[in-house]
Amino acid sequence: MIRFVFRLLATISLAVAVILAVLDATRSVAMSKLVLAPLGESWKTLSPASLESVRAAVEGRWPLLWDIVAMWLLSAPGSIVFAVLAFLLYAVGHRPAHRGGLAAQ
Repeated sequence: MIRFVFRLLATISLAVAVILAVLDATRSVAMSKLVLAPLGESWKTLSPASLESVRAAVEGRWPLLWDIVAMWLLSAPGSIVFAVLAFLLYAVGHRPAHRGGLAAQ
């Protein structure tokens, strides 16, 4: 059951990564140069209130976490962040291959 949840979250993360990559590709074609929108910019465009509430919550409890980790993640391209997240979630939820012993041969 837990593996299913991780694989479902990996699929959702991969879908978000593809959507963000398509948006970046559209912007790149329109501007005739490579454009990779940062995750923070995409989040701010989609829902500025939720970004601000997450910032306030994290900064209130762990200000160093916001300054170092969150700012680094928010400045990275969103499609890459979600693609890496999808890979990590799938790796956690991956079912190991069945290795048959002598009885299986």
